[in-house]
Amino acid sequence: MPPLTSIQEPARPASRSPSWGAFLALGFRPLYFMGAGWALVSIALWIYAPQVLDGPLAGVYWHAHEMLWGFIITIAVGFLLTASATWTGFNPLHGRPLGWLCLFWVIARIGFLLGGDVGFWFASLAEMLFFLLAAGSLARVVLKGHSRRNYGLPLLLLALGLADLLYLLAARDGNYLLLMQRFDLGLIGMAIVALLIARRVIPFFSMRMVSGLQIPMLTRSGHIQMVFSVLALSLGVLLQVLATPGGTPGSQPQAALAWLMAASLAIAGLISLGQLWYWKPRAVLHKPMLWILYLGYAFIAIGLLAAAIQISGLFDPALLRGLLARSATHVHLIGMAGFCILIIGMITRTALGHLGRPLALDGSMVASYWLMILAVALRLAALWPSAATATLLDLAAAAWVLCLGLYLWRFVPMLIRPRPDKQPVPVVQPKNVQQQPAQAQ
Repeated sequence: MPPLTSIQEPARPASRSPSWGAFLALGFRPLYFMGAGWALVSIALWIYAPQVLDGPLAGVYWHAHEMLWGFIITIAVGFLLTASATWTGFNPLHGRPLGWLCLFWVIARIGFLLGGDVGFWFASLAEMLFFLLAAGSLARVVLKGHSRRNYGLPLLLLALGLADLLYLLAARDGNYLLLMQRFDLGLIGMAIVALLIARRVIPFFSMRMVSGLQIPMLTRSGHIQMVFSVLALSLGVLLQVLATPGGTPGSQPQAALAWLMAASLAIAGLISLGQLWYWKPRAVLHKPMLWILYLGYAFIAIGLLAAAIQISGLFDPALLRGLLARSATHVHLIGMAGFCILIIGMITRTALGHLGRPLALDGSMVASYWLMILAVALRLAALWPSAATATLLDLAAAAWVLCLGLYLWRFVPMLIRPRPDKQPVPVVQPKNVQQQPAQAQ
């Protein structure tokens, strides 16, 4: 007797409801969400309600710390925890451990904003635990996956955490000069991470999106760039050691070290501009997802050159009304024009790739790019002292809030849901990592 016809129920579609499992599947999901959300809130507080910033980490101390460590470096950690899963084949943090990382981050943000003296120390402890957990998890997978090219990344994360701690101690003591020196250390350390990541992923993203485009990886120039960047960071640390009570400010050894640090930063910046030329920028002008990354990289290079000028003292403070002699110039060129333009491009491109979405921008995503560029232009214009400075700052903050608000409105619904293809963590095999370590989605 022939078998009876089997009638099977159609497979149920994958759940598309929000879930903690999806949200904590990869580092970028919660950290992109929290970092972008906090950047929106923190700038709104800084510009429109500065009177609430009266804790131990007050005023400009709080603003500088939260923009660098609370936003920019948070996004970088989210990227590294995600890209390392692709580079090594192992997911460094997911589920409950990733939840603990996020909890440390939240405690730090609340403590620095509202906690008073006790809250400040709890927040500082939580911040250090955040860096230790992130760096330790990253180290575990790069060692397990034998990703030798990335062995230095956990150490860079620890260095950023150490710079954070030194900054917090200087802020607690109210030592503004020492605080800004330590902020610069964190800024240069983050620039090293940004240059390292961007030099790998920008050519790869470009060749993948533009048919027929061939871009050299420029490995040798990248190594030279890293050597001079790390040298500049090391010299900055040494200058701080000499500036302790045992050192004499303005001494000849310090002046020589400052000149050497400035030269190292200038070389790193010039190499970055040369790399951009070889990356054929005109070939990507029709791709907003690419030219936004080129633009951010260019501003990091320009900012490094501005930092070199400021540290070397080449310009008299009276020239150009002191614009090139002010640390605020290179801080905003690197930190806002460089990092933040690069970030808005990276958190759209990498989120779409790792969420299993088409690599295509809709109108809101393109609008967020232009709003970030507008915010940067207005903030840089406000560096020139004038009667319009306050208005420019207000307008820059409004453009910033709209930019990140658009990003959150578009991406949060995707970040809290599973991928359409049900694949939680897209990875490559470790053997491929050594051939193409930049192949992060």
